[in-house]
Amino acid sequence: MTERGRTAVPSTAITEVWNGPGRRDGDLTTVLPRHNGLHPSPSRAAFEHWYFDAQLDSGHVVVGFLTKRRPEDLPWARPWVELIVYTPDGGRRQAAQRYPHAATSFSADTCDVRIGDNRAWSEYPAAGLPRHHVRLACDGVAFELTFDNETPSWMPGKGETRFGDGETFGWVVGAPRARVHGTLEIDGEQLAVTGRGYADHNWGVGDMKRIIDRWHWGRLYTDEYSLLYANVLTQPQRGGHAIAPLMLARGAEVVLSTGETVLTEGPKRYDSIAGREFPEWIDLRVPDQLELRLTVESVIHAHDLLDDVPVVRSRVLRPLLHKVIGHPAYFRFRSSFELTIHRDGAVDRQSGTTLHELVALR
Repeated sequence: MTERGRTAVPSTAITEVWNGPGRRDGDLTTVLPRHNGLHPSPSRAAFEHWYFDAQLDSGHVVVGFLTKRRPEDLPWARPWVELIVYTPDGGRRQAAQRYPHAATSFSADTCDVRIGDNRAWSEYPAAGLPRHHVRLACDGVAFELTFDNETPSWMPGKGETRFGDGETFGWVVGAPRARVHGTLEIDGEQLAVTGRGYADHNWGVGDMKRIIDRWHWGRLYTDEYSLLYANVLTQPQRGGHAIAPLMLARGAEVVLSTGETVLTEGPKRYDSIAGREFPEWIDLRVPDQLELRLTVESVIHAHDLLDDVPVVRSRVLRPLLHKVIGHPAYFRFRSSFELTIHRDGAVDRQSGTTLHELVALR
């Protein structure tokens, strides 16, 4: 409550720290090793994680998180790691484990994260692009992979969005596109693997589920281009503001870094596992620069986020909570894409398939 008994109203002030002009980067921020390190904060609401994924030539897709604290965790929650492996036959192995704070370390100078025997770290040679390493193991699943950047590290503007009231969200992409090699082990069977990968890092302060309504996130690769995007919509009481960073690289050069992206969702389709609808396609458009359509071919992972809360699994409580907080859910899609790029007075069209995500928090 505020003075005289009035309820505090959440701030709708949002600052996106682009380099300009406008919501874009005429000059790119040079990503330094410290940008990919720990962002120390005295706030008990601070959160941070490092993320890696790779699409392997074996047909596996691997995903790994090293998390100091999730936004939805209690302030004193223990750090944890999570591994997901999507197998060529359509199966999924998923494992997670928390560790005591005493078994963890996080460097603020560079990416060097240790959680138990799990580790992620980066190298920055005097010449050439960065190299990132990740080693994760849990419940019979393990991988040890090296990511050699094919494009420079990138972040939108200065890397942070500020929501007022001291709440922030940061994003740096250590490896927008990387060659990957290493080993994957499932139940004692080890494979030598190669493929293409991606690595990024998020941090911030605040309760994101009170700020964010939903977000789309994904990327795609062709022989010539790499594109990655996020589209984050704040809740109505936070202004219903769309934060929409997008990066386009041609070869090893980032040619577009912008927040002036417009997203449109197509007709909705219901998913019984997630308990809510998802769009059959999404369009992304940067006026006079590019258009992208992602058409969902399959849902390879759907999850009702209320299943993560044990007390909420009750059939009695679930309908009530749906009325109060909605149907929070996670989707990972496999989609075909059509990308049109306008440059130098010409039109360049690219197509292919990719993976992308939707997280809806209400």
